This record gives sequence, C-alpha cells and structure tokens, in this order.
Amino acid sequence: MSGPSPSHGRRRRALALLGAVVLLLAVVGGALLYDRLRGPSEIEDPTVEFRDDPAPGPGGDRRPRKVDDAYDDGADWPLYGANQQRTRYLPFPKGVRRLQPPYSRPWRETGRVLLEFPPVLCGRRLYLLRDDGLLLAIERRTGKIAWKRRVGRLSASSPACGKRRVFVTVLHRSRSKRSAGRVVGFSTEGRLLWSRDLRGRSESSPLLAGDKLVFGTESGDVLALSPRTGRVVWRYRAGGKVKAAVARLGGALYVGDYAGRLHSIWLRTGRRRWTQDLGGSLYSTPAVAYGRVFVGNIDGSVAAVGARSGRIAWRRRATGYVYSSPAVAPVAGRGPTVFIGSYGGTLYALNARTGRPRWTRDTGGKLSGGVTVVGDLLLYSSLGRKRTIVRRARDGREVYQLHSGAFDPGISDGRRLYLLTYSSLYHLVPRAQARTDRRSLRRAARAAHRRR
Repeated sequence: MSGPSPSHGRRRRALALLGAVVLLLAVVGGALLYDRLRGPSEIEDPTVEFRDDPAPGPGGDRRPRKVDDAYDDGADWPLYGANQQRTRYLPFPKGVRRLQPPYSRPWRETGRVLLEFPPVLCGRRLYLLRDDGLLLAIERRTGKIAWKRRVGRLSASSPACGKRRVFVTVLHRSRSKRSAGRVVGFSTEGRLLWSRDLRGRSESSPLLAGDKLVFGTESGDVLALSPRTGRVVWRYRAGGKVKAAVARLGGALYVGDYAGRLHSIWLRTGRRRWTQDLGGSLYSTPAVAYGRVFVGNIDGSVAAVGARSGRIAWRRRATGYVYSSPAVAPVAGRGPTVFIGSYGGTLYALNARTGRPRWTRDTGGKLSGGVTVVGDLLLYSSLGRKRTIVRRARDGREVYQLHSGAFDPGISDGRRLYLLTYSSLYHLVPRAQARTDRRSLRRAARAAHRRR
C-alpha cells in the first residue's frame, strides 16, 4: 500500500496555513470591530502642557451697585458657556457660600416652544432665543417680557450680549426649508441695528470678543463680523460644518467641525494657528482652561488638547455619543475637573490633567445638552428622563430636580438660578436670598414713593 503523495501533503499544509490565516484575520477583525464599537483608542500624554491657572467666571467681584435693589448686583452671564473660554463655570460672588434648596419661585416664563439653548444675562435682563426664532428680553426680577423680536423661523443657539447690544444667529431665516441662516444685532432696548443673511445655516452661539463677533456656519465658515455694522472682517474656511460655538483664550480662537478637526485660529487675522484631527464629528462647544481645550466627540470620546501646541493630552471613551459641551471648574478637595455627559446616559467628572474619572453617575437617560457648574453645584438636563437636575460637584450626589427638561439646564447670577425645562424658564431663589430680595423690593418701593 502506498502512502499519501507529496503533493497531497503540501495541499494539506497549505489548507491548514490558510485556515490559520483566516482564523487570525477573524480574531484580529473581531478585536478591531469590538474596539471600534467601544470607541476610539484611549490616549494619555503627560508631556502636553497644563497650567494650574484658575478657571474663569464671567465677571469680577459683581458687588451690588445699589443697596436698595438686590437685582442690581453687577451679575452677568453674557455668552453661551458664561465666558469667552466657554467654561460654563460661575464661582460664587463674595459673601455667597451656598445656593442649595429649598427654593422659592418668584416667576416662570412658560410656553409650548422648545428651549434648547439657555438665555444670557446682562444687567437687569435675560435674553432668550426660542427654537422658533423668537428673541425675548425678560426682566430678571419679575419675569415680565420687556420686548420680543422675530429673527428667524428656526434657531438652536444662545444670544450674546454686551456693550448695550444683543446678537443672535439662526438656522432658517424664513419658513422655507431651503433658506439659510442669518445673524442679527439689536440694541438692548430692542432696536434693530443690522441684519446679515448667511450662505449657510448657523446654530453656533456667537462670541463677542472686543471689536469682533465670531461664529460658525454649516457652510464650513468661521466668520468674524464688526459688532457695530455687521461687516465681515475675515472668513476662515474650516472645511467641515461648524455647528459648535467658538471659544477664545487670549489672541487665539478654538472650534471643532463636523469632519472631526479641532481648529485654532488667530483672532486678529482669521488665519490658521493649528489643527488637530480628532476623528468623528465635533458638535460639542470646546471649553478652554488650564492651558488645554476640552471637547466631546460624536465618536463616543472626550479629549483634552494643548491650547498652545495642539497636541492630544488625553482621550477617554464614553458610553455613546458626546454631543454635550463640557464644564471645567476647580472643585474643593478635588482640583481641576471636567464635567460632561454622554448619550449613553453617563455623567462624568474627569481629572482635567489626566482624564481619569473622579466619579461617574449612570443617570438612567441620554444626556445631550451641556453641563454647568455654579459654585459647588452641578446642573444638567436629561433628555432621556425629561428632568433638569442639580447635583453636588464634588461627589455627584443629587440635591434637586425639576420634573421637566431636555437639553440645557440654564444659568445663574451666583445668588439665584434660571433653570430651563422643555419649554419653560424657571427663576429659583434660595429661601434666605428670597427674603433679602423682598426686603430690597420694599426699600425700592419706599424710595420711589419718597421721590414722588
């Protein structure tokens, strides 16, 4: 009996080798697919610049201007994200240590139109842009509408206010779905200063930076306009849709695009400083603090990039898309911390230096909007649970919730809260502060009576 031929043995060895290669490819492919499903690879580079400078708030001391009016307190929240760095952080003013419940509710502005983005605050008024393109000027003390103006038919951004002016961007300037956006400037008393039609839609909350008004468009432009006239000063071509708001630190601007690139642009000239390809798509508005730029990514990650160098300091995976805009704040006993939510329903408190979690909370519902820190309180809205929730920043313990909510939690003047639900704006005041406000109202009424 003859044995197997040499060619038969070679075929068996070839088939075995082929099988091993197929198995290896299946294992590697499965690992790659699993890794892709988990999100992008995590990165940590401790050599990237980090500064221990404190995260800024919107203003300085914010001391009351008139002793007979508690609302004439010098408070401001003039931009989406509170300040030009968009840190979404407000430290308590001097003399305030707590902003805890129970709360009084002096007023609420109710309606049926979605409120996706928060108001801004300048002086005695709040300026709120509803999703149907109606701009409201609301008296901070009473909640009464001082004036309202139609600026478009669809919007998803916050105004910017300052120097007795208010600026807004809109997605659609008319009822036609083919219409593009518009940017409009008003006086704080509601007088139209100028209006400029845009080539693309815009849901980029404007940045008022000295003699420039800066925002992005879905046509892939970042525009700098004159706040006085609306004239285009410069145009930067990002190459992808720019939906996020533009942040500033010193002479540099920072913004992401839908192609996954983070851009640093010179404020004075509009020229590129650097770009960093983070992959995915960037809807999240970046926050700039501690020498770094922090941003969420639709690919399911959160990243920190050196503001000067453009190098990735760290990147961490999250549970699902990250549309949320981060808040960056110093936390007592914890240090510099980045707060952000994911569409997978996880709320993260990350070490700003390393990106490692300080704590996380499964909130039970997807988080889409930004996170805000006021003093020692953390504010956010749950799109999944339809709640606006307040937690302690240091450990994530829940302290209060409103039984409605969707995207952004709202803002504060440091002594009081202005919280959003799905379609209403609530003014909430701690009981002790409410008593102080009522006394000041009585003093103001007596002073007005004596003047008569």
